[in-house]
Amino acid sequence: MIESLTGDAGVRESLEQLRPSGGAVEALARVSWSVLTEPGDGVAGALIEELGASDALRLALGAGNAAGPEVSSRALADGRARWKTRADARSVVDALRGARDVGARLLIPGDAHWPTSLDDLGVHAPAVLWVRGDPRLLSAAPRVAIVGARAASAYGEMLAGDFAGELAAGGAVVVSGGAYGIDGAGHRAALGVGGKTVAFLAGGVDRAYPQGHQQLLRRIVETGAVVSEVPCGTAPTKWRFLSRNRLIAAVSDATVVVEAGWRSGSLNTAGQPPGVEMVFHSLCRSCLFE
Repeated sequence: MIESLTGDAGVRESLEQLRPSGGAVEALARVSWSVLTEPGDGVAGALIEELGASDALRLALGAGNAAGPEVSSRALADGRARWKTRADARSVVDALRGARDVGARLLIPGDAHWPTSLDDLGVHAPAVLWVRGDPRLLSAAPRVAIVGARAASAYGEMLAGDFAGELAAGGAVVVSGGAYGIDGAGHRAALGVGGKTVAFLAGGVDRAYPQGHQQLLRRIVETGAVVSEVPCGTAPTKWRFLSRNRLIAAVSDATVVVEAGWRSGSLNTAGQPPGVEMVFHSLCRSCLFE
């Protein structure tokens, strides 16, 4: 699949626009993985970690079961069953063209602005990031996540705005998920003080979700960044929201949960990478509601 795509002039042109730094074969392999897999697929991640993106893709789409010590033959067979329904070169081309059409950038591990903290996710790290806006914000420091309930109280939104505004005014990049409630309050406050903010989406960066935040997400693209690990055209789903949370937590130096129920996805965010739960308790002991 990679060989046929690298010979396509349109694919090469799209890649040059999305990622001028080169490395077309590695980039194409990783884009292909982002099309084949759901976020956080540990079997795919183990193959990539062990073999490299290109060789892992050849094994995944080819014959043989000698994956190596990190991936059993059974795990490889199960993975192939998941991936084969998406193994279409046209889908990779569409992902590249969709990103190009909305002015997105493609980041892969090793790029200058790839957030290296994502590597702490190990086999569950994203293969790529699609970015609309300024990719430099993903490696800027410090980065602080402001997250919480969608159905937030007025007081919760006020606190989120206060926290995010002060952090952004002090030079921190405010990271959140673009949702209603606490997320939106954090993004708006950061923009309101002329600060920087990054929104991680559960769907493609070409799909403004929720619909009521189309204008907000456009503003974030203009001065900040809208980011996703899934290709353009991908719809947000419940599972992808939960997977998106691990990226918010891993990319941030600290996670502040302003207001959330005990079964909230925001607590899922706070508990993702090692150490973040401790930060959550120390920062938010007096801020948790419900």
